[in-house]
Amino acid sequence: MEVVVQGESSDVSSKYTLNPSRIFNEDILLCVDVDVESLVEMKSTGSNGRPLTRLDSIKQAILMFIHAKLSINPDHRFAFATLSKSASLLRKEFSSEVESAVAAVMGLSATSSCGPADLTSLFQIASHEAKKSRAQNRIFRVILIYCRSSAKPHHQWPINRKLFTLDVIYLHDKPGPDNCPQEVYDALVESLEHVSEYEGYIHESGQGLARVLYRHMCVLLSHPQQRCPQEYVDIPKSLTKKLPASETMPCDDSVPVSSQ
Repeated sequence: MEVVVQGESSDVSSKYTLNPSRIFNEDILLCVDVDVESLVEMKSTGSNGRPLTRLDSIKQAILMFIHAKLSINPDHRFAFATLSKSASLLRKEFSSEVESAVAAVMGLSATSSCGPADLTSLFQIASHEAKKSRAQNRIFRVILIYCRSSAKPHHQWPINRKLFTLDVIYLHDKPGPDNCPQEVYDALVESLEHVSEYEGYIHESGQGLARVLYRHMCVLLSHPQQRCPQEYVDIPKSLTKKLPASETMPCDDSVPVSSQ
């Protein structure tokens, strides 16, 4: 599409061309941290009145994401992996079938402490699968949901090998003598920037609220090829009543990890 823009002077004009681009269908690998910290109770309760664990909320968030993503485009496909000391595929075949996705997600469980996570294996799996997706004119994305507050993840990955996009949701405890959520967050940011082909998003919460997780998951519905940089994302809008300017409390945005 070619557009002519008239300048302030009648004899001045400029042209620019908007090149057409194809938005590819996605293959999305959802990787869930199954360390024992994923069993920490949230502040939310389930329909039976019992507190939800992080893993319970993660399952609900993933199923919500899959249903919404397929409503947008039924040709997106999903597979699942777990992260303990390293990553392993839970269901290798990428599929748009909701029933098999529900079975895979509901079968997730966590039992023991895993220590620091090596993300190298996750990136290896993603790279291998991304090549197959590209051969089918699709793009590949990994969504990692990480729950450890005391163990920084690490990886060994070439900086110039960017075949997929990485999104991260980080659920953590409050900072304390045995926890270092800020250091973990920084390591996750570094990993995301190191491997992502398109703009990857990272969201964190230490509030223990399921609705915050669901809100973050909704933002990740955005297609990597259609994203703005994360610092420009201002959705969803807060529903709280806005205070007058004179009553607004100053806030410090220098620390990205919440401590509530």
